[in-house]
Amino acid sequence: MSCPEEMYDLLAMIGAKSRYVIKRVVPKKGVLPEDEPVAVVSTEKLAFIAGEYVGKDDPAAIIRSQSGLPAMGEVLEGFSFPHLVSGWMRGSHNGPLMPVGIENAICTRFDGPPRVAGLGFNMKDATLVGPVDLFCDPAFDLAREKAQEIADYMRRHGPFEPHRLPLADMEYTTLPKVLKKLEDRFEDIK
Repeated sequence: MSCPEEMYDLLAMIGAKSRYVIKRVVPKKGVLPEDEPVAVVSTEKLAFIAGEYVGKDDPAAIIRSQSGLPAMGEVLEGFSFPHLVSGWMRGSHNGPLMPVGIENAICTRFDGPPRVAGLGFNMKDATLVGPVDLFCDPAFDLAREKAQEIADYMRRHGPFEPHRLPLADMEYTTLPKVLKKLEDRFEDIK
């Protein structure tokens, strides 16, 4: 897709976070060498590879900035608000994405809330220099505080939606085994 021309089309698609994701971003012609990615995100779910839930499938991203691309601060601004994401507790719950420094990237409360940590590097003479802990910054304290408030609210729903993912998104968790075990007890309601 080409933006900004197709921005509304793009937003219509990625608004369905369980169905559409952005895997890579390449700049328009003339900005950098053609087809050279400036952002790449891992998006594969382990269940789709292994056929069942086999562990964490936390995404990773590499994003380039500066030199004709957005500045580092523009890239990080998207994490100043704790957006709700899928993936809390065995990938079966929604929770606020909390930007944290590497020291606080350990998820303990119900295996969450979901966290994002970032390391920044400079490139000098074909060598990576760094890293800098990008979210170890008091500028993200408000986002972390808001994420904690949202986490409290979401956890109070217990095993129910909207904290738990919708049924269609639970197909790669342990829910299919529970349904299989109980299938002879279900009746059609007329």
